[in-house]
Amino acid sequence: MRSFLVPSILLAAGLAFASPGSAQPAAPAPAASPAAAAAPAAPAAKVADPTLDAAGKPLHQAVPGTGEPVDKAFSLQQQVTPTGQEAHWFHNVILLPLITIISIFVLLLLLWVIIRYRRAANPTPSRTSHNTAIEIVWTLAPVLILVAIAIPSIKLLAAQFKPAPKGAVTLKAIGNQWFWSYEYPDNGNIQLTANMLKEEGQVGKGQRYRTDADGPRLLATDQRVVLPVGVPIRLVTTATDVIHSWAMPAFWIKLDAIPGRLNETSFVIQKEGVYFGQCSELCGARHAYMPIAVEAVSPAKFAQWVASKGGTMPGAKAEPASTTAMGNDATANGSTDAEPTVNATATAAPSNQPATANPAGAGNTGN
Repeated sequence: MRSFLVPSILLAAGLAFASPGSAQPAAPAPAASPAAAAAPAAPAAKVADPTLDAAGKPLHQAVPGTGEPVDKAFSLQQQVTPTGQEAHWFHNVILLPLITIISIFVLLLLLWVIIRYRRAANPTPSRTSHNTAIEIVWTLAPVLILVAIAIPSIKLLAAQFKPAPKGAVTLKAIGNQWFWSYEYPDNGNIQLTANMLKEEGQVGKGQRYRTDADGPRLLATDQRVVLPVGVPIRLVTTATDVIHSWAMPAFWIKLDAIPGRLNETSFVIQKEGVYFGQCSELCGARHAYMPIAVEAVSPAKFAQWVASKGGTMPGAKAEPASTTAMGNDATANGSTDAEPTVNATATAAPSNQPATANPAGAGNTGN
């Protein structure tokens, strides 16, 4: 009887513990993985350069006759800044007519003297030594002419060196032997290096060369300076080696770049387009191969270009740095299969040292 009761009690106890109504401890929830908690956010979308196409070539092509020299032309370039337009008016309306009138008057006076007072027509010359009326005229006339020229000249000179207002876009141009480098200190310190593009027959296979979309021969660069229209521009120039000069005829700008010194001027571009200039200070053997190319765009497109270079607009919240290189590498144009840049001296920030990969004997000396 005892041997039968013991197994029965053990069986009843097991059924009681295994019944659905009995309380069971809750299983703990699995802890979150530290790797999952620390997973990085999705990277910000890369901003495309609005001035380049998918192949890294410029979208805005140069227009012949605008912002560049014209074959057989003898007048000044079309001006696209208020100061340039005023200077153009001063040249065409005051200086040119005045010079023409004076030159014709002197020529006629010389012809009259030659014919009237030649020996055959005037065998007995006059012995008059003074003529008060003539002396008063030839003294007062030049004074009045100089005053007429001085008044608009002083106004124009003051306009060229008027300080830039608050909110101007600062462009720092640095002259090097023999290329230009640029900085945008107000836009996240964007830095560019601009070299002249060579012709197709002067570069190796697969290297980038000048096309009509880039601009005229000896004036096209692998990196254009991008500036907004309708916004004051503060131009600051300096140099790393010898004296250079940043000259842009369509802007009426010619500002020397001197080592150890900062020169400054300001201007406002009124028309979108591509404009070309050159170094206009003799700076060495390759002085003729330091072109300047400026692309003027709308303020909205300029802000997009700044973002594509990893920069920021003043007062805007800083965005994640773009993966776009800020040098003159062809991959900085948003294309992975673009042609490599020719004659580049740096792929990131421009150096304040003379170019080392830009030998004096390279390719363009025959131009």
